[in-house]
Amino acid sequence: MAIGIGGAREEEAPVPAVEWARVREFTMGTVERPATAKRARPVRGPRAIRVPKGAGSSQVFAPCVYIAPPAPPAPAGAVEPCLFEDPESQRLLCYLVADGEVESEGERRFQVCDGQGQEIGTIRRIPSSKRMFKHTWRIHQPGQAEVVGRNQWASGDAKRIAERGAGKVFTDLLNSVASGGAEGGDQGSPIRKSRTLEWWADGQLVMVSEGTKLVTIKAEWLDRRLAFAFALLGDR
Repeated sequence: MAIGIGGAREEEAPVPAVEWARVREFTMGTVERPATAKRARPVRGPRAIRVPKGAGSSQVFAPCVYIAPPAPPAPAGAVEPCLFEDPESQRLLCYLVADGEVESEGERRFQVCDGQGQEIGTIRRIPSSKRMFKHTWRIHQPGQAEVVGRNQWASGDAKRIAERGAGKVFTDLLNSVASGGAEGGDQGSPIRKSRTLEWWADGQLVMVSEGTKLVTIKAEWLDRRLAFAFALLGDR
C-alpha cells in the first residue's frame, strides 16, 4: 500500500511478470515490494522466482515463474515444488525427478524435465571426499560442457585459488569449519551464512549463486530452467 492525499492508503498494483528465458539475476520468495521509509511493511505476492528491478524506494521483485506443489501434467514422482508459468499452476514449466539409485551412494542426481516431460538436463550433488570441504554441484545441459559449482574461494585456476586462500575468504572458511559448516552448523550461529558458489564450464564462468538470496547468470547459453531447478533444491 502507498499513502495517498490526506493520509488515505492506496493499493499498489501487483508487479507485472517478466519473461523467464533471458533472466540474468533472480532470487526466490514472496516479496514484490520491499519495506522502505514510506512503506512500513513489504508487499507480498505468490511464491516465485523473482527478478530484482530498480533500486532504492522504487525497487521491485518481478515474478518470472511461480513455485507451487506438483500438479498435472507433472508425474506423481516429481520433487516438490514445481515451477509454473502462471500463478494458477495451469502451465507447467519444469519439474525435477530424483534418481534414488544414485542417492543411495551418497550422490544425489535429479533429472530436470519440461512441461511435456522431456528431459532438459540433470543436476548432481556430489559429496566431498574430504571432511573440511563441502559438497559440489554439477549441471549437465545437452550440447554444452559440464558446469561445475563449488565454493567461490576454491573455484577458477590454481593462481586464483592461491590468491583467495591468502585473503579474507580463507579466514571465513576456517570460521565456517570451526562452527560445523556454513549450512550444517548451529542455526543461531552469528557466522552461519549461505556460501557463494561459482559455476564454471571449460574455463568460462557460467553462474554465481549466493544460496538462493541471489543467483546471477553469466553465460547466455545456460538454460534458465536448470538454474531455477538448482534454486529449488537449495545448496544444502
